[in-house]
Amino acid sequence: MGSNGKMTEYERQRMENIKRNEEMLAALKIQSRLNDLTSVAAKRQRAENKSYKRTPVKKPKTETPVVLRRSLRTRGVPPDAATAGGLTDDADDEKKIKKVPELNSHSVHRASPRKPGPFAMRDAYTGDDGLDQNLTETILRCTKKSVLSETDSFPCDSIDNMEKSEDFETFKARKRSWGSVDVEELQLKPENVARLVPGRIMSLRFFPTLDMQMVVVGNKFGDVGFWNINSKKEDGDGIYLYHPHSGPISGILIDPCSVSKMYSSCYDGFIRLMDVEKEVFDMLYSSEYPIYSMSLSPRDTNTLCFSEGKGGVYMWDVRAGKSWLSCDLHEDRINTIDFNAENEKIMATSSSDGTACIWDLRHMHANKPKLLKSVSHKRAVHSAYFSPSGKFLATTSLDDKVGLLSGANYENLSMACHNNQTGRWISTFRGIWGWDDSSIYIGNMKRGVDVISVANTKTVATLESDLISAIPCRLDAHPYNMGMLASATSGGQVYIWTLS
Repeated sequence: MGSNGKMTEYERQRMENIKRNEEMLAALKIQSRLNDLTSVAAKRQRAENKSYKRTPVKKPKTETPVVLRRSLRTRGVPPDAATAGGLTDDADDEKKIKKVPELNSHSVHRASPRKPGPFAMRDAYTGDDGLDQNLTETILRCTKKSVLSETDSFPCDSIDNMEKSEDFETFKARKRSWGSVDVEELQLKPENVARLVPGRIMSLRFFPTLDMQMVVVGNKFGDVGFWNINSKKEDGDGIYLYHPHSGPISGILIDPCSVSKMYSSCYDGFIRLMDVEKEVFDMLYSSEYPIYSMSLSPRDTNTLCFSEGKGGVYMWDVRAGKSWLSCDLHEDRINTIDFNAENEKIMATSSSDGTACIWDLRHMHANKPKLLKSVSHKRAVHSAYFSPSGKFLATTSLDDKVGLLSGANYENLSMACHNNQTGRWISTFRGIWGWDDSSIYIGNMKRGVDVISVANTKTVATLESDLISAIPCRLDAHPYNMGMLASATSGGQVYIWTLS
């Protein structure tokens, strides 16, 4: 201000510059965009509140005594010709040994995932909070209330006998009682976001039951993470982390007749059975070759089909502990195996050799099923899944195509364009079916989930949310809860989409 109380020319120009800058910022809406970014950051921060907890394993300290060397000068000892060549180590009064304390008796014991035999679930649990018992109790409560045994009022081990009964058509009708889902109604809420495991998720699976909403994942480090979505805060967010394998987990299966039994396969060549009733990870099968995929027969849950090495397939009898079929179906690794839900004798495989094949297990030639149909892609095929009715087969390939086979003998083939270039750090995309034959769900590189219409053979919608902080690469649709979709990322996060 000047001496007369008025603004000087410099101050007047300064105020005009400030006013002009404020008007420019208002025109660019920078403040509103900054507020939007702040709100998005706050949502993402809240979404990361749910996470696994791992207790670090304390490495035992060395028991070798540590000798502290001190010079004669620092100890106030006059020079001695006898010690001119250095101090001797056998003089007790001239060495100090630092004793190593004993290991904490409460330290967490860890079972080696390379151990071929069975080991207790508590030994594979990575925490020391004791909350793993909550998982055991929750699963056991649902063991005798699986959807197939309670909702349909039929025990799973009597499916073959049901085909002869007049109620079997009712049973099949209930299994198919799904409809289309309005994608616009699917929502992602902050409480349905959690980080279950460290690192890249390779496998994702819903528990096949309505009695609890639980999802399980397997990562590239051999960890298996469980998330009881409806658990309370005091239960540690319902997240439980185990380490039963030593390498990437290629597949996770849950017995629909008994949800207390879960199979997990790994690149380390092991297939383990987690039996919650016995509270043990048992060894079901071991091989010197990697296990790349596996699947359960829809009519016989005691038959486990898995791929081993380059193109080999085994049909394994869980009760007998041996295979009843062994053959080579592809020239390279098999990435997925899937059975037709309406005809368990029809099986589909996808392979890195660039083909997806449909096989008929009723007709064997030289201990090899009959090839019904083969579709070729220009690059590796990472998935081939039948639709819920079994009338369609969807394939996903690195050639940026999603294939669709239809017709009475799958003679019709159409292709939908989709960017499937995930790179080396993100798990490959695998298009899955929803709750009917109308749509295929697949992740995209823009942190969303694309919906491909079967009728239009193109992407018609995309699931997006500000809560998603990574690319959803693996998906699973809840088999009995229509509209519940899980997506997993290479950062260990899981997102649960729901209708409400």
